[in-house]
Amino acid sequence: MPLSEHEQQLLDQIEQALYAEDPKFASIYRGSDVRTHYRRRVVRASVGVVAGLGMLLAGVIVPLIPLGVAGFVVMLAAASFGVASWQRMTGHRATAVRERTPSRRSRPREASVQGEKRSVVQRLEDRWQRRQDDR
Repeated sequence: MPLSEHEQQLLDQIEQALYAEDPKFASIYRGSDVRTHYRRRVVRASVGVVAGLGMLLAGVIVPLIPLGVAGFVVMLAAASFGVASWQRMTGHRATAVRERTPSRRSRPREASVQGEKRSVVQRLEDRWQRRQDDR
């Protein structure tokens, strides 16, 4: 069910107000590919794993058990953060959740061109459409 003209105008006004109020925040959501955000998170997680490994080795070399334990915890947290970001980036997590949820019907996703820039309004419309389809 598409949005009415009035609803479309309201969303356009909200989008323009958001861009006028905080252009930096709005530019985050104007990005063309969400996967770049998750790629950055994976890179940060890999740096965290390396830092945790360094802490773990330092704790073993210099006999400081709390440092080694802290390094292991940092490594574990960074690895789980990286795996979750990787799953979201590749879409494995989303498909697994969809398959487990009985209320969702299997439907083909809208074909989108890679690198296509979509406005906040278009993404809100897609989200609204998905919610309506689920009901």
